[in-house]
Amino acid sequence: MTAATDPGRPDSDEPGDRRQPQDAPGAGDRLVHRPLPVRLLRRPELGAVVGALALFVFFAFVADSFLRASSLSTVLYFSSTIGIMAVPVALLMIGGEFDLSTGVMVTSSALISSMFSYQMTANTWVGVGVSLLVTLGIGFFNGFMLTRTGLPSFIITLATFLMLTGLNLGLTKVISGTVTTKTISDMEGFETARAVFASTLTLGSVHIQITVVWWLLLVAVATWILLRTSAGNWIFAVGGGVDAARAVGVPVARTKIGLYLGVAFAAWVSGQHLLFNYDTVQSGEGVGNELIYIAAAVIGGCLLTGGYGSAIGAAVGAFIFGMANKGIIYAQWNPDWFKFFLGAMLLLATLLNAWIRKRAEATR
Repeated sequence: MTAATDPGRPDSDEPGDRRQPQDAPGAGDRLVHRPLPVRLLRRPELGAVVGALALFVFFAFVADSFLRASSLSTVLYFSSTIGIMAVPVALLMIGGEFDLSTGVMVTSSALISSMFSYQMTANTWVGVGVSLLVTLGIGFFNGFMLTRTGLPSFIITLATFLMLTGLNLGLTKVISGTVTTKTISDMEGFETARAVFASTLTLGSVHIQITVVWWLLLVAVATWILLRTSAGNWIFAVGGGVDAARAVGVPVARTKIGLYLGVAFAAWVSGQHLLFNYDTVQSGEGVGNELIYIAAAVIGGCLLTGGYGSAIGAAVGAFIFGMANKGIIYAQWNPDWFKFFLGAMLLLATLLNAWIRKRAEATR
């Protein structure tokens, strides 16, 4: 299936451009050169980039310590903890689906690694490997149930969210006797695992958490998949219309399951960071984070209806969250207003993205 005939495939320089098969341009139309302003307007992440620049300049003026190297590294770290999950969540939303279990899935991944390693007195890498298999199994379960039952992803993943929340708490109490896992910092393999998932890189006088590297790597891979592979064609196609995508031969079930597996892999990475950064894990963590991941993707230009968005936009959305969270602290404002600020920012970003998209459609 070629880019010229595949539904939902964006032009090579316009990620997120959704078209139905009957509206797909021919090869000649693809070669039409569009002015730079038009191409910029048609990029899903434009609104997020504008918002991020405005927010950066704002906090640079109101918070004296915001531009310090240590402050910016803290902002990047917080952004990466959101962005690692926001990127695959964005791909899932482009494919027309949601996952409400992502927040607790991260915690489940960390709990599995910790408790398996401790109870089996095994090398911590054994626990990490078991956690990967189980977390991918959860992602496969979500995708399989979605494609087999035809139920909305909201219902499927809400059920998974509730089950994982109960399992996290119940099993941790049964195995550990408390709601917190036992320390595994003295076990073999802990330091090497920490180096992979929770180390700090030093660049001159700046300290960068390894999660930033994971985040940027996921953004690069996700962008390559969306814009340079057949799988990217399929993601945009199923998000634009399942029936139309199936009619032209797109493997709908396989695509959706693959998207949920991608979310699960990112949850595993986040979970391992949570464990090896803090050593112990609270079984009740992660509840509510799924909404933050979705909000970051929406701020980055993803549509709730699917078929439109970009991985870069989701990364910028996560960066906006990081700047807002830490910028309020550096400005010495009352942090109680943080959630209100985020809600207002989400609404404004969504309105801006909608306006930009309408202008882009008007220029076709």
